[in-house]
Amino acid sequence: MSSIVLCSLGNNNTNNNDTNNNNEEQDDGLPTALYRCRAPIASLDCMEEFTSGNEHTGAPTKEQLLQGYAQHTPVSAPNSALAPRQASITPGLRYRNLGKSGLRVSNVGLGTWVTFGGSGSPNSEQAEEVINLAYDSGINLFDLSEAYSGPRAEAELGRILQRQGWKRNSYIVTTKIYWNTKSDERGLSRKHVIESVKASLARLQLSYIDVVIIHKADPMCPMEEVVRAINHVISQGWAMYWGTARWTAAEVMEAYTNCRQFNCVTPICEQTEYHMFCRDKTELYMPELYNKIGVGLMTWSPLTMGLVSGKLEEGGVSLFSRSSIKNKYSSFSWTEDETQAANKESYSWIKERMQPEETRRQHEKLRDIAQLAEKLGCTVSQLAIAWCLKNESVQCLLLGAASVDQLYESIQSLQLVPKLNASTMSELERILDNKPARPPMVSTLALR
Repeated sequence: MSSIVLCSLGNNNTNNNDTNNNNEEQDDGLPTALYRCRAPIASLDCMEEFTSGNEHTGAPTKEQLLQGYAQHTPVSAPNSALAPRQASITPGLRYRNLGKSGLRVSNVGLGTWVTFGGSGSPNSEQAEEVINLAYDSGINLFDLSEAYSGPRAEAELGRILQRQGWKRNSYIVTTKIYWNTKSDERGLSRKHVIESVKASLARLQLSYIDVVIIHKADPMCPMEEVVRAINHVISQGWAMYWGTARWTAAEVMEAYTNCRQFNCVTPICEQTEYHMFCRDKTELYMPELYNKIGVGLMTWSPLTMGLVSGKLEEGGVSLFSRSSIKNKYSSFSWTEDETQAANKESYSWIKERMQPEETRRQHEKLRDIAQLAEKLGCTVSQLAIAWCLKNESVQCLLLGAASVDQLYESIQSLQLVPKLNASTMSELERILDNKPARPPMVSTLALR
C-alpha cells in the first residue's frame, strides 16, 4: 500500500493540499499520509553573506568611516544585534561563536596594548580615532589587560565608550587579570580575583565585563579556588564569561575538570600566540580542546609582536634591532619576570629570536614572503594577518594599532583571505618549512 507524503511550507498551500488529498483518496481509494514540516533556516553566516552582497558593493574608505563617526551618524542603518549591521560594512568580516558559547564575536578584534599601553602609544584623541574606526568597521571586541595596558587603558576606553554612547549589546569588552601594576600582589587568589574585577569595572564605568581572562596559571593557588572565585564573579553579574590566556592544554583541562566537579561555569576561550613562527599550540592542541570541551581560540601577535614591520628595505623586510626589542619588553614589569626565567616556554621564542643565527634564518624567510606578498599586491603585514585568519580554528584574531592608518591597513587583510588558495598556501608552507607535527607515539613497553 503506497502513501503520498506532502510537505507544507505555508498555511496558504495547506487547503490546496488537503483538497488534492481528498480527490486522490476518492479516485484511487488509497489512504494519504500528510506530513507538515518547516523549511530549513539558513545559517547566520549565510545570511550575513547575502546581506553583505546585497546592501554594499564594496568597503567604504577610511575617510568615509572617519566622517561617519565624526558626525555621530552611523555608516549604515543601525541594528541592536551585534553582527548584522556591521557585517555589511567590511567585506570579509564574519561573526562567530566564541568557543561553544552563544557569544558572537567578530573574527578580528582590537587589542589595546599598542593603542593604550607603553610610552609610544598615541594620545587620547588618536586612541579614540582608532577605537571609533574599529567599531565603525564592524569590530565588536576590545581586549584589555591590567598588566600591559594598565589602569590607564581601562579608564581611557571607559571614557570613550561613555562619550560615544554606543549600545552596550553592540560591543564586547574583555580584560585580563593576574598582575597588578600598582602593587606587588599578583596571582589568582579569591581576594585578588574579586578585587581586580571590581577595580576594572570601576575604571571601565561598566556594569559588567563580557569576558574575564585569566592571564596566567597560578602554580601557588589551588585550581578549585580559582574556578570558585571566577564562578562567584559571574554569579554576581560582574562578568558574563571567563577564559584563559597562555595556559597549557593540560592546565585548561584541569580547570574544566574542576568546574565540572564543583558545578562552576566552564571557560569558553583560550588566548594564545599565533603567527608564522609560532604554530604548535594553535594548530595541534587547541582544535582538540575545542572538540572535547568547547574551549574556543582567540589569538594574538599576528605580526610577531611587532618584529615584522612590513616595510621593505633593499628587497627585504626590516626587523627591529635586538636592543629595541629588549627596551620594548623591559618597559613592562610583568614581562621582565617572564623573560628572566629561562625555563618559561611561553617567551622562549623571544630569546631565540634575539640570537643572530635565528634572526638571519627568519630574515631569509621574510624576504621570500615579501616577494610572494608583492605578487599578491599586498604588504607583508597584511599577508601575515590573512594567513592567521585562514586557519578556521581561529575564532577571533586580535589586531593592534597605534594609528588609524595602521588599523585601516590591517582591516584590508580580510579581503586577502579568499585569495590564499591551495597553491599559495603550499608556497607559504614551503617557505616557512615549520609545519607542526605531533611526536610519534612511544609504547610504554618499549621504554622498559
